[in-house]
Amino acid sequence: MISKPEEESILENPYSEYFYYSYKIRKYAGAFVFLARVLLLYHLVYLPILPSFPSIFLSPAMTVRIFATGGTFDKTYDFIRGELFFEDSQVPEMLRLGRNTVEVRLRTLMMIDSLDMSDEDRKLIVHNCRTCEEDHVIITHGTDTMVETARAIAAEINHKTIVVTGAMIPYRFGSSDGFFNLGAALAFAQTLPPGVYIAMNGRYFNWDNVRKNRQTGFFEELRREG
Repeated sequence: MISKPEEESILENPYSEYFYYSYKIRKYAGAFVFLARVLLLYHLVYLPILPSFPSIFLSPAMTVRIFATGGTFDKTYDFIRGELFFEDSQVPEMLRLGRNTVEVRLRTLMMIDSLDMSDEDRKLIVHNCRTCEEDHVIITHGTDTMVETARAIAAEINHKTIVVTGAMIPYRFGSSDGFFNLGAALAFAQTLPPGVYIAMNGRYFNWDNVRKNRQTGFFEELRREG
């Protein structure tokens, strides 16, 4: 290592060009050696384990469970008899048309009008919400009694994010709000903290602060929070 006085002496001597460049090479050689060692370490150690990094540092993709229970959301119109009835759930088609990329697992628990839903039916819904392995759950449900079902769920489950949604117009009618509500529920289920919620009209409501306004057809808060 050349001292400061020696460096100044070399720089001041016009005949010491050879020694000057030799000094510069020695001065920066250590940096080049260090860089070479870093590159060697990168190729020998980092690259072989790179494929395993995502599983080590990144959270696994979220899976959302959807339980279909019927309601207007899944009703189909019989043009011959002029009646609404149930076939299969419309959810798979809606997710496909909506270009959904979230991993979803769908199970149909029942296909009934929510006005016909019994306490036993609600126990079945609660049981499936509690025992499914997913922590993010959506329930498609008739709008008339979805608050009652949300209340039954909240009484027994508080460690999962559960969103109950539905529609005022059947999806098969072509102008249903169900498409919009399902998309909103899917977003809310992924982002809201654990709890039970109602998702309607582009909003989410806490299960104990919501009602269906039967005059307007919209869901609204019972009281203003905050």
